[in-house]
Amino acid sequence: MRYRYLLNLTDTTRSPAKTVCVVMQNPSIANEEVADKSVQFLEKLIFEKGLPQFEEVHRCSIVNQFGKVQTKNFLGDPEDIGQENDRHLREAIEEADTVLIAWGKNNPYVARQEFILELVRRSGKKKVWKTRKHPSRGYYRDFIAPLVF
Repeated sequence: MRYRYLLNLTDTTRSPAKTVCVVMQNPSIANEEVADKSVQFLEKLIFEKGLPQFEEVHRCSIVNQFGKVQTKNFLGDPEDIGQENDRHLREAIEEADTVLIAWGKNNPYVARQEFILELVRRSGKKKVWKTRKHPSRGYYRDFIAPLVF
């Protein structure tokens, strides 16, 4: 099995200032060299659209509910989480100024979602947003909303 626990995107045209942590469902083959549709959408949303929620964001850290790289027929089994995934989730959430929950509304992994939302709650007073859809199916207008615990 192949796992990806963290993908960092940096806008080198911006001065180092803030970081946003994006939590998605499970990774694709995207990496620092090649972006998939979801990563391209997030890059544009965070770095190019001029949204006030992402002002001064220099780095985007993408983590996932599950670390297993699988683009089709994903099951979300316990072994799909991966040994290092929870550590990367905790660190990325702790280091971020803003958290964007981007697994969309059709994500069936409720127990895993609750675990991650609890990590966000415990991380202190951060700005937390959620997406209305999965980034691969998104549109930029009204795509995010505040997440209220």
